[in-house]
Amino acid sequence: MDRRKSLKVVGAGLLAGTVPFGGGLFARDRQHRDHFADNGFGEGVAVVQHPAGEYLDGKTYVSYQGPLEDPYVAAYDHESQTWTGPFKAGTSILGKDSAKKIDSHGKPTMIIDDEGYIHIFYGGHGGVTELHGENPIGGVHSGENRHAVSQKPYDITRWRDLNNVSPFGTYNQAIKMDNGDIYLFYRHGAHRSNWVYQKSTDNGLTFSEPVSFLKTKRRDDGMGADSWYASVSKGQGDEIVLAFDYHYCWDRGAPRNNRGGHSTERKNLYFVKFDATENRWMNVEGEEISIPITKEVADQKALAVDTGDLWTFNGITRVDEDGMPHINAYIGQDIGWQIGGPKYASYFRWNGEEWVGNVKSGLPIGRGDYLVDGQNVRFLLSGVKPDSDVTQVRWWESRDGGMSFKPGKLLLEFSGSDMPPAREAPQRPKSLSNLDSPGSAASAFIRNAHPDARMIIAEKPKGSDWRRLYLVGDKGPIGRIQEG
Repeated sequence: MDRRKSLKVVGAGLLAGTVPFGGGLFARDRQHRDHFADNGFGEGVAVVQHPAGEYLDGKTYVSYQGPLEDPYVAAYDHESQTWTGPFKAGTSILGKDSAKKIDSHGKPTMIIDDEGYIHIFYGGHGGVTELHGENPIGGVHSGENRHAVSQKPYDITRWRDLNNVSPFGTYNQAIKMDNGDIYLFYRHGAHRSNWVYQKSTDNGLTFSEPVSFLKTKRRDDGMGADSWYASVSKGQGDEIVLAFDYHYCWDRGAPRNNRGGHSTERKNLYFVKFDATENRWMNVEGEEISIPITKEVADQKALAVDTGDLWTFNGITRVDEDGMPHINAYIGQDIGWQIGGPKYASYFRWNGEEWVGNVKSGLPIGRGDYLVDGQNVRFLLSGVKPDSDVTQVRWWESRDGGMSFKPGKLLLEFSGSDMPPAREAPQRPKSLSNLDSPGSAASAFIRNAHPDARMIIAEKPKGSDWRRLYLVGDKGPIGRIQEG
């Protein structure tokens, strides 16, 4: 018996009728295209919402933000070399008011449970008081965090909403443990909100109440609030590892909030780990830490990298085969932009005694993910080639433990002046997030990625908010041919 039959089917008429995207996706002459879809919208994907896809039993499943800021899902069969989809997988309350800025905070996060059902978490940017009531551990902004699941295992054509996670969630990050438990980590509201996790022990049918692990509170100087951005990954065994940076969430009238609009000043890198079996939080040396973690405790027990005057942006946290942690972030000088300035990919590792690494190690301004094998560190990054509008997706290689990097194999290249997708775009105000990653947006690595399909890249041509989506691996992009 399908245990999900009692669940409410949301938008069944619309979703059941969804078919693989035609209408302008490709020319009708069976021409090959390097991209698998051209209906990405806004940022499309990002490193922070992860994973955006998963490889399982010969197929790579991918998700992204599409028209009207709704989630879309596609799948690639590696044996038959064919694509299915994209299909619309849910309806976000974001993106329906043309007077509001494009909001990419609700991009989908994907995980597949032990029964083969595909889950996506999407649509959140803090919640709305009129719809969801007061946020008990933070503020509100917009959107509604939602959880959708495929109606059949491994089938992306039909979906239903489960409505079992907090509507206040933002920046969903999903982890499946070895025993099948699913953890969902996110910020519980707008900037001034605690970070929390919810746990499911029944393949996502139900989730526990949110548990706070990072605390927001007023700053001692009275000029703003302590705020955070976190990156969460599965460690070894029953451990979960987290890196986070500190957000100076200044009040509107604070002297340092002088850029016109909300400050995005973020600094320092911190690291903690969570033993999910014993329910213990610890720093890198194993010293126990009480949650929710405050700024004072983080500075004292969890500080990994003091970035000084440099501004930060989260990357990915990982452990290697020996269980040693690694942190990636994007770090750059404040040159007066509202976002501070462009940020270089940076890498740090724990050597058993201290954190080592360089802010500038030869890695470019870009976004992506990385692999570690002993002293060999490889980054797959998408970024704009200096002094041009050409975006390059390529490997960057280090043989000295990440202290220095050199460019490796080029996998994909496109120009900002390339013709945008032939779609009529709604006239929407631009969002701030578009400023920090010109040319493209990148996902984190696909969960359990096939070497041919490691990462989703969203091309951002000038003059358009539509995005071509590429699935990129060691042989370059996996394209498709339009049938009919």
